Amino acid sequence: MQREDRPRTIVTADPELDDLNSMIRLLLFSNELRIDGLVYASSRFHWKGDGRGTTFFLPDREYDEPVSSFRWAPGERFIHDAVEAYAKVHANLVVHDPRYPSPDSLRSVIRDGNIEFEGEMERDTPGSRLIEEALLDDDPAPLHLQVWAGTSTIARALKAIEDRFAGTAEWDDVRARVSRKAVITKFWSQDGTYDGYIRPNWPDIRVTDIGGMAYGYGIRRVVRPEDAHMLRAEWMREHITSVGPLGALYRVWGDGRQMVEGDYTDFFHLSGQSAEELREMGYTVWIDPQPAGEWVSEGDTPNMLNLVQNGLRGHEHPSFGGWGGRGVRTEDEGPDTWTTASSADRAPDGSTPGEYSMTRWFGHAQRDFATRLQWSVTPQYDDANHHPVVGVEPGLDLTAAPGESLALTARAVDRDGDDLFYSWWQYAEAGTYAGTVELTGADRAEATLDVPADAAPGQTIHVILEVRDGAPMPLTRYARVIVTVA
Repeated sequence: MQREDRPRTIVTADPELDDLNSMIRLLLFSNELRIDGLVYASSRFHWKGDGRGTTFFLPDREYDEPVSSFRWAPGERFIHDAVEAYAKVHANLVVHDPRYPSPDSLRSVIRDGNIEFEGEMERDTPGSRLIEEALLDDDPAPLHLQVWAGTSTIARALKAIEDRFAGTAEWDDVRARVSRKAVITKFWSQDGTYDGYIRPNWPDIRVTDIGGMAYGYGIRRVVRPEDAHMLRAEWMREHITSVGPLGALYRVWGDGRQMVEGDYTDFFHLSGQSAEELREMGYTVWIDPQPAGEWVSEGDTPNMLNLVQNGLRGHEHPSFGGWGGRGVRTEDEGPDTWTTASSADRAPDGSTPGEYSMTRWFGHAQRDFATRLQWSVTPQYDDANHHPVVGVEPGLDLTAAPGESLALTARAVDRDGDDLFYSWWQYAEAGTYAGTVELTGADRAEATLDVPADAAPGQTIHVILEVRDGAPMPLTRYARVIVTVA
């Protein structure tokens, strides 16, 4: 896959520990992406202040006096720290995939965005200018703008474009072109600039909200029982936190570190205290304490997961679904707005567990993450596991008439010589044909799909091929076949 074929993205993030953890995962998957920006951003939970002593009193927050910054460490550099840890292992990573970007290329796209205050979008910043220039450049590829914080830096970039072109003969064309190019994914609206500016002024931009618990602090409420062991201290220590500089930087419960010293909402560096004991120590306890070494959060990770080039094609449309969940329309929000929180994927037992469109893939994504961390400390290609290479004949986008049978053949190679295991299944919720299709040979390399006789012209059927290798830490690659009924 050539560089220009990979999804192009700019990430905006605030200094929350889950953003740090998501940043570490992002860098390990950076061979799958075109990272054109890593931007410090503010939110209602984190802002730097202007350095001139300007203070705010926000009565809905749990502090009694005006403050000049909120949960922002002096000299904050968590993005820089993650990139520097990546730099220490880059030589190993490129052994396993030469597409990993150089540390210098990542350093060159780190910017400060609109970080002074929550929702501040009055001034251009290095981060907003980076986004503005990318939206206006000649690259026709979609620009995936990941919002791990508030939207104020993106809003400022869009406002600068409006200020520059509104009232000119070019404005209608520029607005249409930018609206087609920008693709926003956000973890809720963490300041007021999406509702106040972006949505009313740029209604045609595609926006997907991925807010939920599946990778966040509340993951224990939705994780599948068979995957819950991947949250525990033993698994995290063996596969994540003990593995090289990136693993060592990764935050877990009771690790003795705080993003901002004295932050009354950040008690994750402690372990062994009850919620009541933490409250007595002055902390605002908003999630149940967990044992030392366990998973804390990567809440923003679903912003990027559908961009990973794993064969699920999740970046092509929100309704397709993938590691980052499946989007459903929110028509009251705008003409091209989506949310993953309302999707209801059906489990094999017929139930629809909460956030199952994400959690169904969690084990696959975790094993992939752990494997990439192993790459980071493994200088010889043959000493690590790698993904199968997967294709399908006669292709991925097919047309067939009602009642027709389609022969599908998996073409898969494992570069490590591992055994391969096949599974074909219908992703019913992703297609527009509402019924069940028959798949013969679903556990073999060759399968047959029978298009139902009652399928209507124009309806789509999505079939997922999973190919898993037989390594001790197995990796899975996919192919999505989309059949349009003739």
